Amino acid sequence: MGEKLLHRLAWVVAALCVAPIAAAGLAAFTGDLSTWSDVLAPVLPRYVRTTLALVMIVGVSTAAIGTVTAWLVTVYRFPGSRWLEIALALPLAFPAYVLAYAYTTLLDHPGAVQTLLRDLTGWGPRDYWFPEIRSLGGAAAMLTIVLYPYVYLLARASFRQQSSNAFLVARTLGRSPVRAFLRVALPMARPAIMGGALLAIMETIADYGTVAFFNVQTFATGIYQAWFSLGDRAAAAQLSLCLLSFALLLAGLERAQRGRARTAGRGARFETMERPRLPGLAGWGATAICAAPVLVGFIIPVIMLGVMARGSGQSLLSERYMGLMGNSVTLGSVAAVLTVAGAIVIGFRARTRPGPGSKGLVIGAGLGYAVPGGVIAVGLMVPMAAFDNFLDRVMEARFGIDTGLLITGSIWLMVLAYMARFMAAALNAYDSGMATVPGHYDAIGRSLGQPGPRLLWRIHLPVARTSVLTALLIVFVDVMKELPATLILHPFNFQTLAVQAHRLASDERLSEAAVPSLALVGFGLIPVLILCRSLGNRGGDRRAARLGAAMNAG
Repeated sequence: MGEKLLHRLAWVVAALCVAPIAAAGLAAFTGDLSTWSDVLAPVLPRYVRTTLALVMIVGVSTAAIGTVTAWLVTVYRFPGSRWLEIALALPLAFPAYVLAYAYTTLLDHPGAVQTLLRDLTGWGPRDYWFPEIRSLGGAAAMLTIVLYPYVYLLARASFRQQSSNAFLVARTLGRSPVRAFLRVALPMARPAIMGGALLAIMETIADYGTVAFFNVQTFATGIYQAWFSLGDRAAAAQLSLCLLSFALLLAGLERAQRGRARTAGRGARFETMERPRLPGLAGWGATAICAAPVLVGFIIPVIMLGVMARGSGQSLLSERYMGLMGNSVTLGSVAAVLTVAGAIVIGFRARTRPGPGSKGLVIGAGLGYAVPGGVIAVGLMVPMAAFDNFLDRVMEARFGIDTGLLITGSIWLMVLAYMARFMAAALNAYDSGMATVPGHYDAIGRSLGQPGPRLLWRIHLPVARTSVLTALLIVFVDVMKELPATLILHPFNFQTLAVQAHRLASDERLSEAAVPSLALVGFGLIPVLILCRSLGNRGGDRRAARLGAAMNAG
């Protein structure tokens, strides 16, 4: 009976994860089209062009940076290669919108770089040209810097699992190292590279904080403007449906290419790749190529945020910021526990009853990884707000009780949104641990009188304990950094670090925004340090790749 209850609970969890997506689509089809035809239709081509341009730039840039750096640190030895192999994952700690705050302060017209340029040359504001950071290119650069590590992690794992035989054969046939890389190693690693790039693209279309701060008009900003500026929930739902269709198309492409192709394995005759040392300028050139993303994506932003926070006159230890951190930690903890518990139940159902039904259950529950937070928030807010209004009218008419925003004014709606958004991250992390549990363990446990709940509690969870803790940590940090869903769903008297940073930055109070931003980076460093520990272990490539993919699925 207990096992049947767990199986039914798995279906309930999956239904809760799918419900916001279905509700967003339903609200789009049943809503009023007046705002769409009068206001949104003229700007829709701009949203499409800008979103596609952002996707193309970020996709190509992350693939190039991640692949080149992964190849260099995997195949060659050069000054600092061992340290850079680990440090290249550090930009994962930054939300893209936090990076945007730091570089705007550094590169904008009143920033340190342009001020120094004018002081050295004596030029006036109109005497020179300087790249505009608040632009489509600037937003693409910020997203590229924080998302390239996903391609790097997967490509690095793929390169390390390749045998050197094919590469050496190409070299003996007269191919240069570059041509051998392009003709042999790169095609074998294509599934990993494409998978990382497509996941980075899905993160790009889900981003709101960066594009909103740089005033780049994408579907994500359009949803928020329709919701708050126009006050039209139907229009927000219709834009959400457009973005949802695009996200699901990308998710389908990612699954299709992953299903048709496999990362090249080591084969029966695996020969480790001899790592030659790059001499002279070639070695220092490789060091510069690999150090540049770390410098731009971690070291400079940390220094900038520290300087900004020091000059802001604010302290993280103040009563206000302690309250914000308490809210963020509480929200992240509750969402992480419930999400991982749901992932465990779904994973148990999929393991004990394999088949098409379980596969569909896992895919449906993990669908939120391809859906932007703003879409999920709209999908929850529209029906729940209607229910709150209905309940308030009924209670007021019959009992004279004003219930107000009973559901939409609580943090539980936010928790449900996070659960739908980050269930895939929890499932990926948990499954990576359960993959190490042989199937006959279940049969042995049942023969010893351990039914479903005891099998889960006494055999599965102890073996997968590390993966469960990793899943909790990943979901916790993802909730801390999530911005669009939090902006739409948070109660008026419940602020978080992410919301505070966004509001201060929107008011151009960037120095003050650095304080909550630094706190977010600090929390984001926790899973990245775990990832770096895996990278430091030369045998931990597969675990590091799974952890990186799980972080990205969040």
